[in-house]
Amino acid sequence: MSSLKEKLGARIQEIRKSKKITQEKLAEMIDIDIPNISNIERGKRFVSSNTLEKIIYALNVEPQDLFDFGHKKSREELITLINQIIKNSTDKDLEYYYRMMKLYNE
Repeated sequence: MSSLKEKLGARIQEIRKSKKITQEKLAEMIDIDIPNISNIERGKRFVSSNTLEKIIYALNVEPQDLFDFGHKKSREELITLINQIIKNSTDKDLEYYYRMMKLYNE
């Protein structure tokens, strides 16, 4: 099981990347050095409340967004959920899902 600082670091990294912000740019925005950002994102260092506030502002997120760890599911959970959707789908829905997945994989 991951520690809080590992989960928080991974979440910060995920949000930073989704906003196409480099570690260098985030470090500049919050006035800390790049190795500190790396250590935070890898869960090697916990952020101070001051740094956390700066990260929230720089990433333009709500504080609770950084602590939303439940949104990611394991591969097994995803397969189970997808199988449930497929099981309850009409033939027309299945055809649509198939086309969408095929397009995505091309």
